Amino acid sequence: MNYQNILFQVAEGVATITFNRPKVLNAMNSEVMAELAHALKACDQDDAVKALILTGSGEKAFVAGADISQMQNNTPAEVTKFMELGQETLRFLETMGKPSIAAVNGFALGGGTEIALACDMRIASENAMFGQPEILIGILPGWGGTQRLPRLVGMGIAKELILGGGQINAQRAYEIGLVNKVAPLTSLMDEAQKMAGKFTKLPGFALKMAKNSINYGYDISLDNAIRLEVTSVAQCFSTQDQKEGMKAFLEKRKPTFVGK
Repeated sequence: MNYQNILFQVAEGVATITFNRPKVLNAMNSEVMAELAHALKACDQDDAVKALILTGSGEKAFVAGADISQMQNNTPAEVTKFMELGQETLRFLETMGKPSIAAVNGFALGGGTEIALACDMRIASENAMFGQPEILIGILPGWGGTQRLPRLVGMGIAKELILGGGQINAQRAYEIGLVNKVAPLTSLMDEAQKMAGKFTKLPGFALKMAKNSINYGYDISLDNAIRLEVTSVAQCFSTQDQKEGMKAFLEKRKPTFVGK
């Protein structure tokens, strides 16, 4: 696919997807979301990709929200289609078997926060700002914000952000558990690459099973969740990486994983 709105590259096992509409602070429209969906599926199918980083072009914004100029005159049917595209794409990102990191540079508002929430981890630059301001224009988050945000930071704080439409800085986002780490803007991508690089050296199938256990076990009963965990562990014993990992441990050396 010839991408017009994102930059996509793979190097040393890490795919980097960069939202590339800096003139509009990387605002999301249906074309950008469709390109993101395509790039994510390409990452999922490429065995050379071990981890993903999502970030934005420029220093001002990760994604400053949805492109309101495209949405303002939508019919309910049209906006439903746009919201469903975003929901499906971000759910794919959330559940795909490879770790994802949002490197949040600047504004991550509305859909920007929702994209970051769908990633497994978030690193924010010191100038990053997060928020769900949709209520201020007469709507509400439609790409999972009302569901993922409370699960991550708790019901009270999520309601404060969503119902009040306010914004928080990177330090506050770190304090409430919205981001894993805050870094200077100049070293943001270095920190993201360092984190992603750790995953490229780990057994991919075990990573996938661990991520699945967390994602799918979270909202089911504890009895069913721990059964899921047992099944996931057992499946790892069919892999070469499990055998290599345990052998290396017993031999007191570093393992060499092959992704099988």
